[in-house]
Amino acid sequence: MKLIKSETKNNVLKSMMNILDKRRAEIISANKKDLEAFSKDDQAMYDRLIVDEKKVDGMIQSVKEVMDQDDPVGQVIEHRKLDTGLDITNKTAPFGNIMIIYESRPDVTIEAAVLAFKANNKIYLKGGKEAINSNKILEECWHEALEENGLGKEWIKLLHLDRTQTQEFLKNPPEQLDLIVPRGGERLIAFVKEHATGAVLVSGRGNNFLYVSKNADFDVAKKVMLNAKIDKISGCNALDKVLVDKNIEGYESKLKELQELFRDNKVNILVDDEVAKVLTDEEKVPSEDTWYEEFLAMKIVIGTIDGLENAIEKINQYSGGHSASIITKDKDEAVTFMEQVDSAAVYHNASTRFTDGGQMGVGAELAISTDKLHHRGPLGLKQLVTNKYYVLGEGHVRV
Repeated sequence: MKLIKSETKNNVLKSMMNILDKRRAEIISANKKDLEAFSKDDQAMYDRLIVDEKKVDGMIQSVKEVMDQDDPVGQVIEHRKLDTGLDITNKTAPFGNIMIIYESRPDVTIEAAVLAFKANNKIYLKGGKEAINSNKILEECWHEALEENGLGKEWIKLLHLDRTQTQEFLKNPPEQLDLIVPRGGERLIAFVKEHATGAVLVSGRGNNFLYVSKNADFDVAKKVMLNAKIDKISGCNALDKVLVDKNIEGYESKLKELQELFRDNKVNILVDDEVAKVLTDEEKVPSEDTWYEEFLAMKIVIGTIDGLENAIEKINQYSGGHSASIITKDKDEAVTFMEQVDSAAVYHNASTRFTDGGQMGVGAELAISTDKLHHRGPLGLKQLVTNKYYVLGEGHVRV
């Protein structure tokens, strides 16, 4: 992979910011065509599809934030000089070729590309057909910025492929794919894993849990869980399941408070068998599969749990490994929960909605990884590099 100077990369990003601003009316107009062609039946996907003035401002800001960050390539991870005289330096290096497959969100066409490019990677963008007009004009903007600075269009490519063609591309790519990121639901992830020949990093699936301990401040619990549920239902960091400790003081009255809270905010409630004994007019969880489900909708499950250990066990069994939160006044209990729950992000008295590159201080993100290799959580600029060893010798041979 040819290394580009940091100054050149930043000049491309400066150009891109100006182009996005200059062409914002065209971008919004192209997006309007996508919105008009899309059914609103899937409200979460429709919400992710929208590009308005605020969204364009956000795209420009994402580019600026990445431009302002240090170049992640060529950073020294470790240096040592051995007794043999060998001088060894481990430095960060580009992955090479990245492919991201995503649905609905045109802003990913900006965020994914800016991160990949600043980290000196080429990127293939496979957006959904529902955002085709939006993505085409954003690709035009990228190509304009690259060419203004003497670089070729091959650094950022939008793929115009149907499902069958995408399958073939994954099996027989035109060049080696070093990292493939499916950013979407279970079906997309399974499709990519089945057909890809390169390394696949899974992201995007939520199914996040919140545990209300017997030691919880219940006002804090209500405030946090409402934010986590309704702030953005289309977010992979939105809340899907609430576990209330049966040993909490005023257990039944607190369940009724939650029922009122969610009903007032137009959230549909499903309950387990124990909660159903108190909230008798709510629909029961239809099957065990529901516990594994990410809703992306105004829907929540309220269940009963007996103690911290059982809460941890249930979360680890059913959650997507994305985000989980405990509400408690007991710091030792919170530490145990956070150490034992196997999720990319764990919270104490805070909303799962903070699992986001911008909110966590990472900046723009390629995705939220729920894999453990090579990185977990928000994939920001620093996470889009691998490493390389530089070994200096003076005619050294191994004996």
